[in-house]
Amino acid sequence: MLKVLFVAAEAVPFVKTGGLGDVIGSLPKELKRQGVDVRVMLPNYQDIPEKYKAQMVFKKDFIVQIGWRQQYCGVLELEYQGITFYFVDNEYYFKRHGFYGYGDDGERFSFFCKAVLESLTNIDFMPDVMHCHDWHTGMVSVLLDAEYRQLSEYKHLKTMFTIHNLRYQGVFPKDILSSILSLDWNYFNPDGVEFYETVNFMKAGLAYSNLISTVSRTYAQEIQYPYFGEKLEGLLSKRQGDLVGIVNGIDYEVHNPAMDTKICSNYDVDSLPNKTKNKLQLQEQLGLTVKAEIPMIAIVSRLVGPKGMDLIENIIVDMFKYMSSENYEVQLVVLGTGEARYENFFKYMAWAYPGKVSANIMFDDTLAHQIYAGADLFLMPSLYEPCGIGQLIAMRYGCLPIVRETGGLRDTVQAYNQYRGTGNGFSFANYNAHEMSDTIIRALSIFKNKEEWNKIVKSAMNSDYSWENSAKQYQELYEKMIG
Repeated sequence: MLKVLFVAAEAVPFVKTGGLGDVIGSLPKELKRQGVDVRVMLPNYQDIPEKYKAQMVFKKDFIVQIGWRQQYCGVLELEYQGITFYFVDNEYYFKRHGFYGYGDDGERFSFFCKAVLESLTNIDFMPDVMHCHDWHTGMVSVLLDAEYRQLSEYKHLKTMFTIHNLRYQGVFPKDILSSILSLDWNYFNPDGVEFYETVNFMKAGLAYSNLISTVSRTYAQEIQYPYFGEKLEGLLSKRQGDLVGIVNGIDYEVHNPAMDTKICSNYDVDSLPNKTKNKLQLQEQLGLTVKAEIPMIAIVSRLVGPKGMDLIENIIVDMFKYMSSENYEVQLVVLGTGEARYENFFKYMAWAYPGKVSANIMFDDTLAHQIYAGADLFLMPSLYEPCGIGQLIAMRYGCLPIVRETGGLRDTVQAYNQYRGTGNGFSFANYNAHEMSDTIIRALSIFKNKEEWNKIVKSAMNSDYSWENSAKQYQELYEKMIG
């Protein structure tokens, strides 16, 4: 049986700051269904919910050398939904609130990478492949090459490194190479970990792993060019033969309108009138005009520039004025937190347009489910988007996405073609507020034709973005690596 160890900094339900946590929490389940012995290793953060900590079982402890210091490392084990999770325990590095953003993150995740490799001979599980995710795990492949490859137990071991978001790279002062990682300075070169006289953990993973993947086909191409490459496009282009794009999926057990206990009325593709009940309930709950015929646009997102918030800020007031002049009603529901300027803008919109705009400046998972189930359109005009999960959830709930054609948005949303009757959403090509506005207005005009609209809704709900196909692609890559 193929053995794979996922190494990551977060996984639902233990820790989540973004889409990475969703992937690590759901992809292993599908791989296991397909016959892979897959396990996951994470840091044992203080903020992991107590109900999970209480179930962890002590496995082993040992010493990890960090520079001149010998640090304690414990490994705890927990089985969750059929998957074995290992937690790397060290109170000095992980007994603190939050997950990232500390001044010693370079040392913390150097320890984590070393501890992962050291643990393999201590946990009765030696994988064929270590699948590492994002910068926090970038040094695993380097350390394997430098310190463990000559050991008989590790000779067979292959590594895959997945980029979830190239913008966050883990860049630290160069002295970390010797003082913390104890690596030879031969690794500090333009083809290695060196990055403008610093050490770059993301680059380390890209340079020394056997295979590289990222979370959509389009993003795999985009990051080989300067606009999206975040100064790593040269290395990525050089390794293009080892770079694969595999679209993320979503957990179809968690996101299922037919079974979702967080929404007021369950429905599927054959019972769309029940979706309308969710809309009426949401309108009442949020203080909006309760009327099924009013189209509702949803934004569930971090309220930051790269998510396209500046485009929305530029045109939304004019769009509401235009709709009023045409005697056409529309509602906007926002859920998320982010930059103060956008939070304040949506609060202003809710004040200026009572009954039409609801600004929920927070994150609430239950409300998110209710918005996906109740809204008609999901607005996601990102500047860049490695994959995106919001549009996949929206389609699952029959909430049609309006997206910009970039990264995973381009790979997953097929623009509606009214002549062919094909498509599962709406899209626009250029990062331009007026192009976005025209696309929104087109979608709203089609909303008036219920027969045509429901055809697109059914197409969206029938789109398969479960993990099944993606997991098969990962399994094929694992088998290719180990021969």
